Amino acid sequence: MHPQPIHLSSGNLIADRRLEWARDREAKGDLAGAADLLTQALELAPAYASAWFMLGELREKLGDRSAAIAAFEQAREADPQDRHGAALHLIRLGVASAGAMPEGYVRALFDGYAPDFDRALMEGLNYRAPELLFRAVEATHPGRRMKFGSVLDLGCGTGLAALPFRPFSDWMVGVDLSPAMLAQARAKGLYDRLIESEVLAFLADEAKIKARYHLVLAADVFTYLDDLAPVLEAIAQVLATPGQLAFSVETHEGDGVTLRETLRYAHGKAHVQGALAAAGLKPISLEFASTRAEKGVPVPGLIVVAGGA
Repeated sequence: MHPQPIHLSSGNLIADRRLEWARDREAKGDLAGAADLLTQALELAPAYASAWFMLGELREKLGDRSAAIAAFEQAREADPQDRHGAALHLIRLGVASAGAMPEGYVRALFDGYAPDFDRALMEGLNYRAPELLFRAVEATHPGRRMKFGSVLDLGCGTGLAALPFRPFSDWMVGVDLSPAMLAQARAKGLYDRLIESEVLAFLADEAKIKARYHLVLAADVFTYLDDLAPVLEAIAQVLATPGQLAFSVETHEGDGVTLRETLRYAHGKAHVQGALAAAGLKPISLEFASTRAEKGVPVPGLIVVAGGA
């Protein structure tokens, strides 16, 4: 699933055209020629973030790591919101510490995904997180019908994760950074309340007013966070008693957190368990399962259901 490349205009028509020609050259396999065109564009518009970012990608493909790093640094400086995600490439290249993904990048990424999001996930990536989360939560209610007074869907996107839970919920709240994704969710009529916000900021505001949720969902959301401890601690502050948290993560064989080539974080099982414990949350179930495929290959993941300790 690939959104259209983000293009921030330089304000110089000739420079913008050089970038479009560079994309055409790259598509035809002429990476060096594409890089030359981007260099010309940057001579005309030195603060052209999109050209710097594309040049970083090309230089890396051409095997010039130090020049790629320099270009990604220029891209980040030219666009303080970092809508291209240059900081993530600097993390991946080992010259910056892991950290939360830039809000501007996540918002731009999902605004680009929104129009074709559901079809691309379900058909192209065999996306199963909503189904797996529903089954995991359902399994914690043996012999009785599930019922939740209030449900919070973090990083709700278009509402795919909320769909199976809606019949079992009295009140459902969705929060997401992307206005385009929220527009898709609103059209489905699943939510009683939708909020455009970064997850941690929203949780802090909810804790201040002592809001409580009987179920908190986070499907395919924590792949955009590095350390899970802060968000799990914030969720614990708004979790009702009794209450449940259900989330998915991508995982790997190690214990810590790693940024994959897809620019998504993978969390080791030990990190997930440690973050839950630090938040005062107790795992009810923790199962290995793939929620999606990439290039036809299942991506290792974890499906977690937790409650108050």
